[in-house]
Amino acid sequence: MCDTLKKILKVVGIIAAIAAVAAGVYLLITKVLPCKNKVEEDDQSDYVSCSCCDIDDPVPVEA
Repeated sequence: MCDTLKKILKVVGIIAAIAAVAAGVYLLITKVLPCKNKVEEDDQSDYVSCSCCDIDDPVPVEA
C-alpha cells in the first residue's frame, strides 16, 4: 500500500510541476514580453478629424 501511495504522489507531483511550468511560460509571454516591445503612444496617433468640423464657410442658422 505504501508503494502505491508513493507512486500516486509522484505522478501528482509531476503533473503539478508541468502545470507550474506552463503557468510560468504563460505569464512570461502575456505580461513580461509585451512590455519590452511596447511603443510609446503620442496624442496625435489616435487623432481622427471630424469632417463636419472642417467646413470653411459656416452655415448661417435662422432663428
